Amino acid sequence: MKTGVKLFMTGALLCTSIFSNGQQDKIYSITACPGENVSTQINISWAADTSLKHSFVAYTELKDKKLKRIKYAAPAMEYCDIFNGIYSKNSENENFYQDVIFYKCGAELKNLKPDSEYIYWILPGEKPEEEREALELSEARHFKTAGAKEWSACIISDFHAYDPLPGRLEAASAMMDKVFEYDKETDWVLHLGDVCAWGGSYSFWQNLYENEYFKKFMWAGVNGNHDNMSRKYELTNQYFKNASFYPRNGYGGEEGVCYFFKYNDALFIMLNNENMRETDGLEAAMQWVRKVITENPSRYIIVCEHYQWFFGNDGSTSQYGRWSELFDECGVDLALSGNNHIYVRTGCIYDGEVTDGTKGTVYIQTPSSDNERGQEKVTGAPLHNGDFIKFRWNEGPNTVGALHLGANKRMMTVKLLDRNGNVLDSVNVLAKKKK
Repeated sequence: MKTGVKLFMTGALLCTSIFSNGQQDKIYSITACPGENVSTQINISWAADTSLKHSFVAYTELKDKKLKRIKYAAPAMEYCDIFNGIYSKNSENENFYQDVIFYKCGAELKNLKPDSEYIYWILPGEKPEEEREALELSEARHFKTAGAKEWSACIISDFHAYDPLPGRLEAASAMMDKVFEYDKETDWVLHLGDVCAWGGSYSFWQNLYENEYFKKFMWAGVNGNHDNMSRKYELTNQYFKNASFYPRNGYGGEEGVCYFFKYNDALFIMLNNENMRETDGLEAAMQWVRKVITENPSRYIIVCEHYQWFFGNDGSTSQYGRWSELFDECGVDLALSGNNHIYVRTGCIYDGEVTDGTKGTVYIQTPSSDNERGQEKVTGAPLHNGDFIKFRWNEGPNTVGALHLGANKRMMTVKLLDRNGNVLDSVNVLAKKKK
């Protein structure tokens, strides 16, 4: 096993064998992540070469056209070698062992203005005032804070980004195009896991973050089984943790992998299935979920994990059987997952019965989106749980689909879109009167 990460005081992050000698080229894998309260907090993640000892975030509101109100934030840094020596493939489909050691950088931006669009840059150097001219040479990226009365998100999963087969990410990106065409005001992106074919292959993450949607929006996500493994099935949540900078408010050993955040009056709780295979891991996760919900009263409670609630091919019970009692107990409104590559959506379920929507949880799992790794096409009524399951969909092995989530104070609405932008299914998740 690799030695993992060691705490550093300042810094950045990078693969030393890839880039030129330019300072700016030593910064990469840049992405915006939620802070604990997205109305005023955003986390920025990046990597920097070990030869680059200092870097920082410069940020300002998008409407600050003359860049007169720029602020700066230094990152916390960790020396990261968890990906070094991992067996992988490059874009030419050649086998190789990764030579990648970097500083993992994460900066917490606080006291932001709610419902505001921001631009930001990651720049090398120790003194921001001396690096102002570098803004003109560095690519600006974007995020938007929560706070609007109505908001929306694109939900996608299972595109298994894989450098030798770029068509996978291209298919997912084209699918996101359709979601953003459907709602040009979509605010952020939520992924439900398996965004990389092998999470231990750092070049897959690095190339993923060059996608335009990572440059334009905040992303939140969960650790999928593919994100959690290397080509040789070395398993660790450290791949996922060190590929982003999610809030470190999870429980023991899961900080930055399991986490929660508030988006307006919606509480999102992100789980790691890979640490819940055994009874002890499941119980620890459940205790944490109870604690988070108790301490964060919210209009909406959304729990996200990677593994499916039901098996889409025949409707048989999967993770629903483990979590339904706790969701009933805690008033979870919406449960989201992926993994099975078949879209499944239930009615609102409480105590083993479908309700009128005023009580209970709606369970939804995303289809795949890479146009390659889907399952056989589902037809007819499911053999099991036909009273729970209201809609199933996929296109067979070549499936591409995603969800649109819209919310206001009265309800959340989740819609399934196909690769052509057609809305195939829709469900309203009502704001419950009591939590």
